[in-house]
Amino acid sequence: QSLNDLFPSLAARRRELHRYPETGWTEFRTASLAIRHAQSLGYAVTMGKDAVKRSAMMGVPDGTTLTRQMERAISQGADPELVALMDGGMTGFWADLDCGDGPALALRFDMDANDITESQDPQHRPQKEGFASQNDGAMHACGHDGHMAVGLALVELLAKHKNALRGRIRLIFQPAEEGVRGAMAMAEAGAVDGVDTLLGFHIGFHANKPGMLICGTREFMATSKADIVFQGKSAHACAAPEEGKNALLAACSATLNMHAIPRSGKGDSRITVGKLIGGEGRNVIPSRAALVLETRGATSEVDEFMLSEVRRIAKAAADMWQCSCHITMAGGTKGGESSPKLAAIVAETAREMPCFTNIIPTQAFGASEDFAHFMSLVQQQGGMGCYMQVGASLASGHHTDHFDFDETVLQQALELLARVVWRLNGRYPTPKA
Repeated sequence: QSLNDLFPSLAARRRELHRYPETGWTEFRTASLAIRHAQSLGYAVTMGKDAVKRSAMMGVPDGTTLTRQMERAISQGADPELVALMDGGMTGFWADLDCGDGPALALRFDMDANDITESQDPQHRPQKEGFASQNDGAMHACGHDGHMAVGLALVELLAKHKNALRGRIRLIFQPAEEGVRGAMAMAEAGAVDGVDTLLGFHIGFHANKPGMLICGTREFMATSKADIVFQGKSAHACAAPEEGKNALLAACSATLNMHAIPRSGKGDSRITVGKLIGGEGRNVIPSRAALVLETRGATSEVDEFMLSEVRRIAKAAADMWQCSCHITMAGGTKGGESSPKLAAIVAETAREMPCFTNIIPTQAFGASEDFAHFMSLVQQQGGMGCYMQVGASLASGHHTDHFDFDETVLQQALELLARVVWRLNGRYPTPKA
C-alpha cells in the first residue's frame, strides 16, 4: 500500500468527521471509530481509565451532558461497548505498534471540536457540499477533523509497512485540546512515558497559504484556566446590611488586584478575568460570586508565578470581606519550544517534497497549545519534540463559523509525517507517493 492509495480517502474521512463534531471530553463517537480502526490493524490500544487520569481531568462537562453525548454518539454509529469504557469523559487513547528494537516515536492528534454553531450560509462549502455539522452548537472550526483524518490514514500506512519500521510507534489521540484540558490527564496516565521523539502538527494557523511549512514552532505560552467561587452571606441590603458578607465585592476586589499583578522580568505574562457573575437582587447583599479567568506566561515558570499570585489575591480578597473562596482549575498547559535538531530534520525532509515552496525553519506561536505539555515532558526525559504548521488556504480564520480549508493539505501533511517517521524509525526508504 502506497501513500497514493490512501489519498482518495483523506477528504472523505475528514468530511465524515466534520459532519459529527464532538467537543472536549465528549469525543465518544470519534474515539470509538478510531479505536476500532486501530485494533483491526493490530495495534495495542490503551484507553479509558488506563489512558486518562480522572483526578487530573479539567473542565469536564457535567454528568447529564456526558450521558446525553454518549447516547448521541451511539445513535450516530459509536460502538456501545467502547463508549461504556469512556464513561466520565475519558475519551483519550493511544495506539502502539511494536516494530522491534529501536527508539520510541510518538505522534499526537487532537480530536475535539469547538463550541461553535456552524454557518448556515448556503455558499459555505460544508453546507453547499453536504458535510456541515449535524450536532447543534459544535463545529470543527480549527482543523482537528483534518488532523484526525491524517492520523487515521497514518495508522493504516504504518501497519501495512510494519516490517519496514523499527522501535515502538505510538499514536496519541487527545481529547479536549481546546481550552488546553486534555494533555495533562493523559500525560499523568503515561501517554509519553519512555517516548524519545514526539511529533505534532496543525493545519493552517500561522501557515495560512498553500506551500508554506513552519518546521518547528517556538514560544508556546504556558497557561492556566481557573474558576473561582466566592461564598458570603446574604442579608437585607437596607434593614440589616451588617449581617451580610458581600461575595460580589470580594470578587470585584480580587478582579482589580489580579489585573495589578506586577509584570515579570523573566518573560511576557497575561491575565484576563473574562467573566464575573454574582448577586441576587438590588436589595440583597450578594452571597455568591464567581470569576472565570486565565493566566499566561512566556514560560511555565512565568505562568506559575501568575497563578500563585491569583491564588494569593483570591484568598486575601475573601478574607478582607469575610467570605470564603474555592478555586477549580478548568485547564492548563506548559510552555515550550520545538527541539531545533528535530525541526531541522523536518526541514530537510520537506525539501524533498516539491509541494512545499516556502519552508520556514521556526516561528513563534504566540499562543497556547496542549501539545506543549506533552513536548515539555518528553524533552525533560532527554527526548526531542517538534510541532509543525502545514500551510493551507483557509476560508475563514480559526474558531469562526465559516472555517474551512483546502483539503489538498491533507495529502501533504500525511506524506510529510510519513517521511519524517521513516527518517527517524525506518529500516528502509519511505514508501513512494
